[in-house]
Amino acid sequence: MKNHFYKISLFSLITFLAFGCTSKKSEVVASAEKKPNIIFFIADDMYPWMFNNTDEGKDKNGKPKNLTPTLDKMAKEGVWLENMKVVSPVCTPSRYNTLTGNYASRATNEAFTGFTERNDGQTVIQWNAYIAPGDKTMGTYFQDLGYKTGFVGKNHIIESLSQVGDGGEKPALDADPNDPKVKAGLEYRYNELQKDIKKSGFDYADKLYHNNPNWLGIRALAYQNMDWIAEGGVEFIKEYKDNPFMLYIASTLPHAPLQPKVSWKADRRITPKGILNKAPNVLPQPAVESIKQRIKAAGLEGKNKENILWLDDAVGALFNQLEKEGVLDNTIVVFFNDHGQDFKGTLYEGGVNSQAFIWKKGGFKVGNTLEAPVSNVDFLPTLLDFAGKSFDTNFDGKSFKPALEGKKYEGRTSFYHELGYARAVVKDGFKYYAVRYPKWAMNFTMEQRKDTLDKYTKFRESFGEHAISDNPNAPFGQLEMVPGGGGAEHNAYLNHPHFTEPDQLYDLKNDPEEKVNLINDPKYAEKLKELKAELKKYIESLPGKFEI
Repeated sequence: MKNHFYKISLFSLITFLAFGCTSKKSEVVASAEKKPNIIFFIADDMYPWMFNNTDEGKDKNGKPKNLTPTLDKMAKEGVWLENMKVVSPVCTPSRYNTLTGNYASRATNEAFTGFTERNDGQTVIQWNAYIAPGDKTMGTYFQDLGYKTGFVGKNHIIESLSQVGDGGEKPALDADPNDPKVKAGLEYRYNELQKDIKKSGFDYADKLYHNNPNWLGIRALAYQNMDWIAEGGVEFIKEYKDNPFMLYIASTLPHAPLQPKVSWKADRRITPKGILNKAPNVLPQPAVESIKQRIKAAGLEGKNKENILWLDDAVGALFNQLEKEGVLDNTIVVFFNDHGQDFKGTLYEGGVNSQAFIWKKGGFKVGNTLEAPVSNVDFLPTLLDFAGKSFDTNFDGKSFKPALEGKKYEGRTSFYHELGYARAVVKDGFKYYAVRYPKWAMNFTMEQRKDTLDKYTKFRESFGEHAISDNPNAPFGQLEMVPGGGGAEHNAYLNHPHFTEPDQLYDLKNDPEEKVNLINDPKYAEKLKELKAELKKYIESLPGKFEI
């Protein structure tokens, strides 16, 4: 009887443990299934005409200008963000906005805070607003939610001091990547970059460009390689398919260089890490010939559309792998262009206007277009909202998840923009735009202006770039306090009629190209007062100062 009791008890215990473990495992699986996977793809320097769903992306007969089947799929099945803006339209601060959900004035890295001090306490947002060790990022937030996180492609945002060179020496432009010493330096810097990115909240960091190809420091490696970047995304999905995952993947295209021999026609073995023994093969093969034949079949030969197809192929490879692994139905995919390109480097509409899709299987209740205003600081809180995070964190951004779901949404009532020595605010169709330099700079002697220009030119030439201006008496740029302006803002410097004016006011509804400055029109005095007050509220909530 006693033995029988023990047998029953033992059987019951085993049954309970087995059932309990299975039940717990089921709860974990169910919980994971409720959390969508996230793919955040950020492209570099796209123009509106590169999107077939826009008016600019069609010819006069309504025919698409590009061969981009994956982006076309996202346009058809996903949501186009019609009123998409970026806060700071150059590479680094735009990525800061996206990866932190905050304005770049909040950057804490030493290069940024030191530059603020030198500018009398005014924050100057350039390529200096890096994510520093300890900063919360898209990676750390998703790790906190139990996600596996990945970072692939272009960095240009997470601080990695090792990238200046091995032993403090920058590699020579004409360095041979096959030289053993150069190879060792490349390997060292790449490994350090991986470590720094992983410290910022990413479980996986590979297929990395620290900067744009032309700014890597060695001409022999200044090549595009979307096959290599796509391979990193595919490898990440394969490795973490059984977990909820978040992948941040950043292309270097269609940013320069774009000459065929260093972009779509390039040897796929050439990477920032060095020259590979074997080329990646995750995109259509043979690599160059496939692109050439598809472009020819689409009637686009000779129209420089190959790099856009190559970019689209990389996005398509991610969709294919998601489907292959059986996780596509539970994945949200964002495709975002880092900033506008027409007037990049400034806060004019041609710089702050951008493009984005957000896709999931079956679409969103809002339909194919979201009219609500969206800033790139809004992406992170929105994606965390989908992942189930309860918001005890303050972001400058705002979740637009309710708008996507067709629910009541009280969106942002104004846009704030900051870049270089400029600030702007947009509200109710009007924009106030201000440019301020430190007082000491306004008293530069001709010798000081010449010295500033010479140093800037030598810096550009150290990376194989050309001079922008040879006139030390030219007005400063808005992004860079250099006579003649910096490279990124050059187009606006030359072509915007009010570029050098310190205060500007525009009626965007009637003057979307910002050709008429209303700042001195008494008819708009009250509107100007209102916008200045709105801008002041933003500035007072942020570190640093800015005189209005």
